[in-house]
Amino acid sequence: MGRGAYRRPGEPIVRRDVWRGRPVVGWGGIVVSDADDLLVLYMPEGAPLRFPPEDFFGAPHPWAGRDRWHGHGVLQLQRPGELHAVWVFWDGPERRHAGWYVNVQEPFRRSSLGFDTQDLELDLVVDPDGAWRFKDDERLEDWIERGRWTPGEVAAIRAEGARVAAELEAGRRWWSEDWATWEPDPAWPTPAVPAGWEHAA
Repeated sequence: MGRGAYRRPGEPIVRRDVWRGRPVVGWGGIVVSDADDLLVLYMPEGAPLRFPPEDFFGAPHPWAGRDRWHGHGVLQLQRPGELHAVWVFWDGPERRHAGWYVNVQEPFRRSSLGFDTQDLELDLVVDPDGAWRFKDDERLEDWIERGRWTPGEVAAIRAEGARVAAELEAGRRWWSEDWATWEPDPAWPTPAVPAGWEHAA
């Protein structure tokens, strides 16, 4: 499928984190919805995670110790052009909604395998009752020192976090609460990450 084509619901894809043109994570997922105003991906339990052999800024990637996603799957909602996605988590045997996770990340781009983005480290954890908090802000300065981002880029990352925080403080969320009770189609396959994923256009 071409890089610009829309994907079908239930279609397996690969979601890659790409830092300055270099893929650093490949994650198997499934398309829930690919529309003009919203992309929804689902990473099911057992979805494969792949990492290139190169170090990640002088050390293994923080997720490199795992080769699959464990626990309940995670749903990822992102509007085109926006600098964050909303991840939906569940836990426990009854699959209880565990909250929302605003992941500051680059706007998604289409690839021959699926979708590319780049996690920008800063997150906002939103509990089911609406309480929220920042996560990993303290790591951004370290990433400047290690060369992952410039001070200007970190300022833009924090500005996006502050914008989302202001919306949460005002009681506004752009996403539907209905996603908290969403369930995957049991007929969907476990996605794969093909060989050569890090070289695909």
